[in-house]
Amino acid sequence: MLSLNKIEYKRENIYETNRCNRNELKKGILLNTKSGDKTNSMTIAWGQIGIEWGKLFFTAYIRHGRFTHEQIEASKEFTVSIPLNQEQRKAVSKAIGYIGSRTGRNIDKLNDMNLTVIEGIKVKSPAVKELSLTLECKVIYKQEQEQNNMPEDIIKSCYPEKP
Repeated sequence: MLSLNKIEYKRENIYETNRCNRNELKKGILLNTKSGDKTNSMTIAWGQIGIEWGKLFFTAYIRHGRFTHEQIEASKEFTVSIPLNQEQRKAVSKAIGYIGSRTGRNIDKLNDMNLTVIEGIKVKSPAVKELSLTLECKVIYKQEQEQNNMPEDIIKSCYPEKP
């Protein structure tokens, strides 16, 4: 698994918006990529926002072998689209489930769910119009996550394929 740390540009001020919280993340948000002419979206329920080197960061964890990982490796950027209210959450709940259960390698998941793709402002990765908070992110640091350094209970509960 690769830990990808990114800096973001926001459409809304995340400090003032403070509605992007752990509860929304646990319910699933969308991480979007674009490489060449191919866009992709992945449901994530993990990640964090923080400060590193005096800059605002979003850290995401994406396993090798995921199409999203390939897209980010090629483009060095992505967006994170987050619902800010119950109306938005309700409008995309089915899409978040669909997007989280399929690879985008051979299908267009956002189009399949009738979500509106809009261009990023500072990055080529798209935003999702139906979700009003978008973090535009560029990869500035990445590191392998060492599972053998994790507590046994986390390995068992989050990585069941590992012996």
